[in-house]
Amino acid sequence: MTPAIRPLLRTLAVCAAIPALLAAQANAPDMPPNNSQPNPYRTIEGWAKMPPGRTWGSTSAVAIDRDGKSVWVAERCGANACVGSTLDPILKFDANGNLVAHFGSGLLQSPHGIFVDRDDNVWVVDCSCTLGRGRRGGAAQATDTAGPRQGHQVYKFSPTGKLLMTLGTPGGARGDEYFWQPNAVLVAPNGDIFVAEGHSSAPGSSARVFKFSKDGTLIKSWGQLGHGRDDFDQPHALAMDSRGRLFVGDRANNRIKIFDQDGKLLDTWYQFSRPSGIWIDANDDIYVADSESGSVARTRTDWKRGIRVGSARDGSVRAFIPDPAVNPPSTSSAEGVAVDKNGVIYGAEVGQRDLKRYVKP
Repeated sequence: MTPAIRPLLRTLAVCAAIPALLAAQANAPDMPPNNSQPNPYRTIEGWAKMPPGRTWGSTSAVAIDRDGKSVWVAERCGANACVGSTLDPILKFDANGNLVAHFGSGLLQSPHGIFVDRDDNVWVVDCSCTLGRGRRGGAAQATDTAGPRQGHQVYKFSPTGKLLMTLGTPGGARGDEYFWQPNAVLVAPNGDIFVAEGHSSAPGSSARVFKFSKDGTLIKSWGQLGHGRDDFDQPHALAMDSRGRLFVGDRANNRIKIFDQDGKLLDTWYQFSRPSGIWIDANDDIYVADSESGSVARTRTDWKRGIRVGSARDGSVRAFIPDPAVNPPSTSSAEGVAVDKNGVIYGAEVGQRDLKRYVKP
């Protein structure tokens, strides 16, 4: 081997090792923060036109219709809960921001997650997490003086608002029953239903993922509260890529866990920080909303809140939309995230009580 060849071989070896080094870094919980990526988006406020006199409540639930451009939102009735309200919390806006459908009055306490399946059915999660514990409905929902037990359930609606299915025990259940503070729902292409449960880090809290058949029969569940390899702490978001891998936003553990559809752990990513919301589009671009780093997650003050954009195929991060709030007292910026067929991003905000639109100039 000539002396001139040796430096070239060393360079090639280093280049070949870079993907492995990046993968190892992405699997390290103490990796340096991803805050420096460019922001190619412009923020648009006030795009969605609410009915006269109505203001936004807290919302973490936003999804895109099968047409790729209509936006579904479940917001908390102008407040942080719908108990006692007669407002419809489930809203559909067309591509111009006009309200074209709404329903759900008297049924939901604290809408948290939303998903639109391949048949345009709308799935909404009632976490009841803003209420602190299971509660009975308000006067507007009452069938007797106390009101029916509600909350901690997942509802399937037709596009016109007809209730088609309900999963979970009214008022909540623990242990072998379900649910207690469910966060997110996802329907796989074959109709299987996945639900993430557990909105608290307190000892004894739920933290698991359920899998149901399309008729609502429980198939299995996995996970428990903790910080180990097989644990969850606030599994807050669900998404699925083109390969059928299930992405779970393990929020309070500051990571995304990737599973096959039988619950086998395939990978763990830390490079998207503290995931409150996840969206994966048809091109396997991934959008992750971090609404808590530096405010709720006091131990991760070097990571900035915002929306990180990257690839669900290799885990790379290429763009970052930062939260303009510097020192918020609690959750801030987008908690829920969705992306339409044109690449327009929608961020659903709990703290600011808003729905923002992000577009490339």
